[in-house]
Amino acid sequence: MDRLTNTIRPYAWGSTTAIPALLGVEPTGEPQAEMWMGAHPGAPSRIDRGAGEVTLTDVIAADPEGELGGACVAKFGPRLPFLFKLLAAGAPLSLQVHPDLAQAKEGFADEERRGIPVDAGHRNYKDPNHKPEMICALTPFDGLCGFRPPQEAADLLAGLGVDSLKPYVDLLRAHPEEAALREMLTAVLTADRVEMARTVTEAAAAAERLGDPYKPYATLVHDYPGDPGVIAAMLLNHVQLQPGEAMFLGAGVPHAYIDGLGVELLANSDNVLRAGLTPKHVDVPELLKIVKFEPGDPAVLRPEGNGEEVYETPIDEFRLSRFVLAPGSGARTLPSGAPQILLCTAGSPKAGELTLSPGESVFVPASEKPELSGTGTVFRATVVV
Repeated sequence: MDRLTNTIRPYAWGSTTAIPALLGVEPTGEPQAEMWMGAHPGAPSRIDRGAGEVTLTDVIAADPEGELGGACVAKFGPRLPFLFKLLAAGAPLSLQVHPDLAQAKEGFADEERRGIPVDAGHRNYKDPNHKPEMICALTPFDGLCGFRPPQEAADLLAGLGVDSLKPYVDLLRAHPEEAALREMLTAVLTADRVEMARTVTEAAAAAERLGDPYKPYATLVHDYPGDPGVIAAMLLNHVQLQPGEAMFLGAGVPHAYIDGLGVELLANSDNVLRAGLTPKHVDVPELLKIVKFEPGDPAVLRPEGNGEEVYETPIDEFRLSRFVLAPGSGARTLPSGAPQILLCTAGSPKAGELTLSPGESVFVPASEKPELSGTGTVFRATVVV
């Protein structure tokens, strides 16, 4: 197995302290939003097998079946199908959704045909893959996920007492659930920007004054003043994860992370359709094709099993589990046959002969059968083949 050298992405919404605290290093003063572990071409991990550092992307490309296993290559192709991250939100991320696999393939092919550069600011589809994802909290973690029932959203908006929100409240109450949510989101995102900014300002002042349950939405305004995404966010469920709890986000589910440190595992894709809380491009017609206007309670996942605690999800590109290694518990031998990345988040466990500190990770090729020992917490990312 190989110790990974990973890249930390300095996105503006990142916490300046959370990842340095986990790694046991001094903060730089700059935001440190995500640490990427895997073989995404945007920031691949690096390993050294004795001839100097090379990217994990190049290592896998040189011997896909040796690194990933024949079953993984047959099912997902000659690339690592997941991306593993530490995610540290110090400010809210954009309100967003991800396409399903068919939508991603169609959207990518269309933009390729139209000759839109893959790095263009108005490009929606960076690759032909879907992007289901999971976030598992390492600290208390705030987020927004999935639509509230329209009547509940209407009551929340009405409680602000803002006159310019009354048409939106009436709209939510006048239609069947899915139609009401679609009409409401469309109206908010296509409204006059000057008038909407004024509405957001009034709503923010009311939210500050009223406190709970408006507190998370008041937080959004500090970072995105006048953004219509603040009103759109009130359509969503507010979710508070405790350490060890997780949330799975499938295609078309609107969501945004607000604050906290977590382990994120996702399909190896960069496809994001934004709905607000961002200075970046918002393609409203394309967004409305992708969003699933289905209200419901977001399921909070807790790990199941003894020894290896698994977070069950309905997709095969990734599988997340956790080992909490106690003193005297003995070594745990993990299965082989598929690629895996092991991430230490507490203690000083050993992966094979490698001792890990919090924030350190290793790549395990499919041919190896790793052994965990010592004391600490290790998250395991792999695939289902």
